[in-house]
Amino acid sequence: MGYVRIVNASSSDLAPAADPGRIVLLTTSHRVAPGLLSWPAWQALRAADAVLCADGAHPQLPYLREAGIAVAEASPTAQELVDACAGGRTVVVVATGEGEPALTDGLARLAGSGRVSMPELELLPASYDLPGARLLDLVQVMDRIRAECPWSSRQTHEGLAKYGIEEAYELVEAIEAGDRDELREELGDVLLQVVFHSRIAEEHPDAPFSIDDVAGGIVAKLVHRHPHVFGDEKAETPEDVKEHWLRTKAEEKRRTSVTEGVPLGQPGLALAAKLASRARTADLDVPLPRGEDVGYDLLALAVRAEASGVDPEAALRAAARVYRDAIRQAEGTDGRAPEQAQGTDGRAPEKA
Repeated sequence: MGYVRIVNASSSDLAPAADPGRIVLLTTSHRVAPGLLSWPAWQALRAADAVLCADGAHPQLPYLREAGIAVAEASPTAQELVDACAGGRTVVVVATGEGEPALTDGLARLAGSGRVSMPELELLPASYDLPGARLLDLVQVMDRIRAECPWSSRQTHEGLAKYGIEEAYELVEAIEAGDRDELREELGDVLLQVVFHSRIAEEHPDAPFSIDDVAGGIVAKLVHRHPHVFGDEKAETPEDVKEHWLRTKAEEKRRTSVTEGVPLGQPGLALAAKLASRARTADLDVPLPRGEDVGYDLLALAVRAEASGVDPEAALRAAARVYRDAIRQAEGTDGRAPEQAQGTDGRAPEKA
């Protein structure tokens, strides 16, 4: 990765008496192990006439000093930094975690005044976040919340179970509504449930595990079930992929029935469709049970929908939303019954 170079020139009517020098603002990511800096960053540090850092506890400092780079703990003003560069000197400022807003604002004001011969200013990212790096922030925040929050510190797997169900449904609703902002938020809420449960699991006295164990397990499963990606097998179509998945899953689980692993607590239509899918995939011709109860009629509809490639749960939700809109239309344009929409004196009630 290169760096971004910003040159602040002084007013054209000023002729600098000497080389104004160079300021390098070095930024790093706390999500990358300290000391893992880019090659341009190490070059700038070794070539600098002075290296400054306002934070004496900055995690990079031990590694810089181990590499033989002298770092002075200092927090100069913009003018002091400009003066330190006079005569062609290069000063590297190792930015703190918050950046250096006061310093950069001061440099901008000096450059804008037109009265100062400004050094060249380089913004040099020394390390970058890898994809997924913000997940580390979530784990750290969850650790602190679990330790310090009176509510979160008392939660259990059992107590949080209902929230997992709610968040999953809210995620599905956001997907079906096509709201991208809502989708991003709901994915975050689902992810929170995973991290929260993993943090609680660390405290189990007999069988503890962590978020790393959870992630490691799903990584191993994905690699094993995608031999066409990580191995020598071939898959040209989605059907080939599904065949690989089912075969490797059967080898892993060693189940005696295709119904094993189907959660009976899921919504009824989804449960019926899942059982029908398992039976169809296994080439089992199972007659549908018959009865007078409406449940048997719903079962037949769910099986028919699954055979046609329709998700009966999603189809019913779509129809229910149309029904909801019809109810609102019957109530009035604002979705409330006429007696609710008006106060007792005929005026609209105050907002809550």
